[in-house]
Amino acid sequence: MKTSNIIAAVILAGGLLALGLAVRSGLKSFTDNSRTVEVRGLAEREVPANHVTWPIVFSFNGNDLPSVYDRINTTNATIVQFLKDNGLNDKEISVGAPKMQDNIDNYNYKPGISSRYVITSIVTVSSDQVEKVRSLILRQGDLLSMGIPVQAQDYGNTISYEFTGLNDIKPAMIAEATKNAREAAQKFSDDSDSQLGKIKNARQGQFSIDDRDAYTPYIKTVRVVTSLTYYLED
Repeated sequence: MKTSNIIAAVILAGGLLALGLAVRSGLKSFTDNSRTVEVRGLAEREVPANHVTWPIVFSFNGNDLPSVYDRINTTNATIVQFLKDNGLNDKEISVGAPKMQDNIDNYNYKPGISSRYVITSIVTVSSDQVEKVRSLILRQGDLLSMGIPVQAQDYGNTISYEFTGLNDIKPAMIAEATKNAREAAQKFSDDSDSQLGKIKNARQGQFSIDDRDAYTPYIKTVRVVTSLTYYLED
């Protein structure tokens, strides 16, 4: 009877020892897995815009609607010819429907003093020939010398530049951002006397495309930030 009690006690002790070792191993694994470092990697590039939209806005006014409308049509044709003579084609040029304002509804209108009708027209250039269009924008004085009252840009009619080649540079930029993030994680692990482990999780931020500055909107800055979490090991 005593012998069986001793055996049972030995078995129980062995079981408790094994359970303790298992718990210890589990706690160590949990501790190891909970040691992480989260880092971010930035990739940034400057790229030239590859598309430009240029609205050429002008207005004429008068009291005889048909004559004002004729001036609009003649001027539209002059602008289109100017653009074609300087290397643009029909697909890059569009003429919008004229917008007419009747000042008879304006309380400031006084017959014989101000013009009753104001007609505004917009000839829009939409082209991938960015440098060519930029050179023409700088030559707006040529249109003024032809008697075309080109208006200054306003909120609704601004020159805009776009970069549409993101898909071509996206893979390389993601790789660069990931590489920069890993270098930061490696530096942290070295400083903390740890070994850099596997990636626990990763998040890719959205790409942003912005003007480099207010003075060169035809040069864009493309950015992306990736966030990576690495395990740290002893």
